[in-house]
Amino acid sequence: MRALVTGGAGFIGSHLVDALVARGDQVVVLDDLSTGFAANINAGATLVEGSVADLDAVARAVAGCEVVFHEAAHKAVLRSVERPLTTDTANTHGTLTVLKAAADAGVRRVVHASSSSVYGGATSVPTPESEPLVPRSPYAVTKLAAEHYCRVFAELYELETVALRYFNVYGPRQRPDATYAAVIPLFVDALLHGREVEVHGDGLQSRDFTYIDDVVAANLAAASAPSPSASGNAYNIAAGMSASLLDILGILGELLGVTPAPRFVAPRAGDVRRSQADASAAARDLGFECTISLEDGLRRTVDWLRALG
Repeated sequence: MRALVTGGAGFIGSHLVDALVARGDQVVVLDDLSTGFAANINAGATLVEGSVADLDAVARAVAGCEVVFHEAAHKAVLRSVERPLTTDTANTHGTLTVLKAAADAGVRRVVHASSSSVYGGATSVPTPESEPLVPRSPYAVTKLAAEHYCRVFAELYELETVALRYFNVYGPRQRPDATYAAVIPLFVDALLHGREVEVHGDGLQSRDFTYIDDVVAANLAAASAPSPSASGNAYNIAAGMSASLLDILGILGELLGVTPAPRFVAPRAGDVRRSQADASAAARDLGFECTISLEDGLRRTVDWLRALG
């Protein structure tokens, strides 16, 4: 199979590229390298440098592909609060551009990376896909708009689409020195280097953390799931377990042999209090379930960050 991975130089995309190359697929990466790293790209893949918002670049990259894995996005909630226009260009217009180019090129299916942020502060926990969608940040709005575009393209064009609502993905290659770094690499990096751990809010906000290998497996399952049950739909991708930030700190302290002493600061704008998925629909329609425990995933993440130095 020939596949395009947008954002293939980034954290999630590069792991997906590795898995596709390892199974013998021909892989094209489209990335503007604004946040991703060329060093992340598997040597067996072909890089097209460009933006998902550039129709000419996307058309060049998608030519001859059977499946598109659309991972490229401006991902940080805080960045979207600070820069809503650029977030919208990348996430909403970028997704529409990818869908149009894919439809024009005769692509069979687009697997789109969405986000649990589309739920906002969900009242039902664990949260099913049928929960009302009330996004609370510009980032979340763009992800919901992109989902709607995916559904519409599946209805109006000969293009299958599957949207995957990721819940707090973590693991190797998620860097602590990024401008809008995620909480787990920040915690690990601080503990490894003896720095004070900064916790936004009271630390009791909880998340359904999902290890990167499970996210890759979900994408591969979504690419091959039967069309009548999957196309046009969105699915939660998560373990279905919730852990607070203080829980994470406790596990990391045990793994590193230290006692965390967090400093509590103001909550982040746009954050939700509790997030936990009902992941039964993905098991039913995609044949996918997470297999990596939180403790095992954190251990692998710690090992990678320790080796990073």
